[in-house]
Amino acid sequence: MFPKETYIQRREKLKKTVGSGIILLLGNNESPMNFTDNTFHFRQDSSFLYFFGLNLPNLVGILDCDSGEEFIFGNDYTVIDFVWMGPQPTIAAQASQVGIFKTGTTSQLLEKLNKESKGKRIIHFLPPYRPENKLKLFQWLRILPEEQQREVSIDLIKGIINQRNYKSDAEIIEITKAINTSVAMHKLAMRLAKPNISEAQIAAAVQNIAQAAGGHLSFPVIATTNGEVLHNHHYGNILKNGDLFLLDAGAETAMGYSGDLSSTIPVSGKFTSRQKEIYSICLESHNTAIEMLRPGIPFKEVHFGAARVIVNGLKDLGIMKGNVEDAITNGAHALFFPCGVGHMMGLDVHDMEDLGEVYVGYDGEPKSTQFGLKSLRLGRKLEPGFVITIEPGIYFIPELINQWKSSKINSDYINFTKLEAYRSFGGLRNEEDLLITEKGYKLLGNPKPKTIAEVETEWAKGL
Repeated sequence: MFPKETYIQRREKLKKTVGSGIILLLGNNESPMNFTDNTFHFRQDSSFLYFFGLNLPNLVGILDCDSGEEFIFGNDYTVIDFVWMGPQPTIAAQASQVGIFKTGTTSQLLEKLNKESKGKRIIHFLPPYRPENKLKLFQWLRILPEEQQREVSIDLIKGIINQRNYKSDAEIIEITKAINTSVAMHKLAMRLAKPNISEAQIAAAVQNIAQAAGGHLSFPVIATTNGEVLHNHHYGNILKNGDLFLLDAGAETAMGYSGDLSSTIPVSGKFTSRQKEIYSICLESHNTAIEMLRPGIPFKEVHFGAARVIVNGLKDLGIMKGNVEDAITNGAHALFFPCGVGHMMGLDVHDMEDLGEVYVGYDGEPKSTQFGLKSLRLGRKLEPGFVITIEPGIYFIPELINQWKSSKINSDYINFTKLEAYRSFGGLRNEEDLLITEKGYKLLGNPKPKTIAEVETEWAKGL
């Protein structure tokens, strides 16, 4: 944990921002894999972790904005639990470590919520993303699960976002730890990506690095020769000569902070001429986006800057045609780049996505509904303290190509005849993590091999 003063200051700021009423922050429970005692890896709710620092299941925090009182509720473990878990500290002992000295049981929590509800006080809560927390809100506040999204506190959402968006120096240290572990994961994958090895072997090897560092994965590993599938968690293929292998993987520190990197590796050790052409366009797009980063620029402009490089590059290859700006305005680039150029990162790999992209990534402004652009998670003006990813990609998705070709979608900007030769190319991307500073940006963590020469050199270290 951070020093307890960090959590005290965070809670004080949140209470002042929300102003009045009761703030109810639900921690997460254990999630059974197939029966109660066989659970998935426990992951605490990130907002609970941010304000209370306790990485333990079955806890609930309450902040009273009017009286200033702070509580943590949960049931202490018993001697019978100790048989299986070993001795465990009390809730009171753990709460004191983060500056909270009022604790109670789950029954006492229900009594307090009943009392506050009868007193007509506002109870602020966040959008629940786990079924068990939806049930709790129904049982405790009598709000049906289908109505909870309408009843969430926008003041609380905005208050939390306006704190968690700006990373402190201590948080940057943790994020950098996660990124450095992630870089080690990617370097290992580059050395392992050889013919006749399986995707599963590489996925397992990089996960081992994350866990050996004392943390965990920040998201399920993407390790695939089918890079055109953006979030591909299937590991059933055997690598072969001529393949491109895409790794999108990141580590999470023991304190919950994330890294998120992507690499594309030639299984043969050398990129083919065609692979070099597409990879070079994507890398130029990546570097162009990074060079655009500065306080005050809307991230949507960075996205369009990356898209502009991709369109120009594909025009040079004869795959796209027509006016570049018109092609981007009409979303023609989204056939090859159907996602956003990056996102916020912190305690969540897609930071605070549970609180709503319209608030986190767009500061309350509506998102586009256009295909491709609607998947841009971040569009707002960048500010110092934001940690973001940059990850443009170029993807040749046969099903999407078929749909656009048959429907003549953006046929003024796409040469479908030329495109046929690339139908089985797959997909590729690079990704790095950056901090927005007062004057521009800073690459976080150790540099990851990303140029053609760097990737091929790292691959050769595995011989």
